[in-house]
Amino acid sequence: MAVDCPFFVPEHPRPLPPLILHPFCSVCGPDELAGSARASLILQGLLPGSEINREELNLRLLDGRYCEIRMLYYVGKDLARWIDQCVEVVARDAELPGSGIQRQSFAHLLVNETPAAVQEKLGRWGVIDYQSVFGWALGLHAVFGELPERDSLAENFIRHHQRYAGAFFDLMLDAAPFAHVRAEDFPFELYASGEYTKLLEAQWEQS
Repeated sequence: MAVDCPFFVPEHPRPLPPLILHPFCSVCGPDELAGSARASLILQGLLPGSEINREELNLRLLDGRYCEIRMLYYVGKDLARWIDQCVEVVARDAELPGSGIQRQSFAHLLVNETPAAVQEKLGRWGVIDYQSVFGWALGLHAVFGELPERDSLAENFIRHHQRYAGAFFDLMLDAAPFAHVRAEDFPFELYASGEYTKLLEAQWEQS
């Protein structure tokens, strides 16, 4: 059951640290993901593939699903690091004690109250369903302190990891009361790690 969470509105906006996402293209290759998607369609009877036995198809499917778990886990690390930084900002603000702002406040902000500029940038990157991706990533990171080895995970979890990760995220938000915060009150920007490095280098050159 969801916890009733009021909004906290500060007297003036509190800018948050930028959210920096590292590339995860080296975590999984596109061929691995494409092979998994094709195997799934063949197993469902939506594509021909009678020359490949079901055991091999299932293996390809699970290879791709575990690849997705790895990617989500590392995205979750970046998101959790940003949330830690946001919590530190609030802790140093003398006007915010007793506000009810918790880690969940920023997780909710990121997924459900995302600034328009951040939404637009994610769209340019091709990340359309960012709410699901961020929720799954935070859900997995809330459960696993380290990336689990494939052999340590049940096949059912690997196959349906998105459902589990989504449930983990919902449980994280419902675990305790927290204040909701709005993007206009707690604005932040989004950068790819390489983009942010170049921005810092340009600032150093100008100083």
